Amino acid sequence: MSEGSEPRSNRRKVREGVVVSDRMDKTAIVEATERVRHPRYDKTVQRATRLAVHDADNELGVGDLVRVAETRPRSKTKRWRLVEIVERAK
Repeated sequence: MSEGSEPRSNRRKVREGVVVSDRMDKTAIVEATERVRHPRYDKTVQRATRLAVHDADNELGVGDLVRVAETRPRSKTKRWRLVEIVERAK
């Protein structure tokens, strides 16, 4: 880093979602839902994205609300890692 330049801020995406599958080893599928305004009709619509999340300790269960962050590719489909479990499933 050259002198006088500021350190780069962390630009990795963070998402919140619900675990929908935990059947794989060290991997969970999290469904992240976002609400966006439709460009033409100005109606709020929900879009769901399924993210493959690295869960090293196999601690996630179906229904858990979690926060995940973008990371380097861990496998063909895994690009997210577990940051924290916001709420356990009841």
